Amino acid sequence: MNVTVRYFAGARAAAGIEEEPASAQTLGELRTRLAEAHGERLERVLTACSFLVNGVAARDLSAPLPADGTVDVLPPFAGG
Repeated sequence: MNVTVRYFAGARAAAGIEEEPASAQTLGELRTRLAEAHGERLERVLTACSFLVNGVAARDLSAPLPADGTVDVLPPFAGG
């Protein structure tokens, strides 16, 4: 499936871009492809990130991604 990946905060810094198109069948496959594309720095950040798929929290790495969806990559945020 083709999705738009949007990076926030530390994930944006590690990827070096704000957003990009990507193709993957599942969230787990997407994480792997993003780490391969952007290197070790993003790979480390991704292990701590939360993901929103079309605005809904996604934790199941084996769940299929929706066609033309949006995946937000959210690192842990500090503050209160």
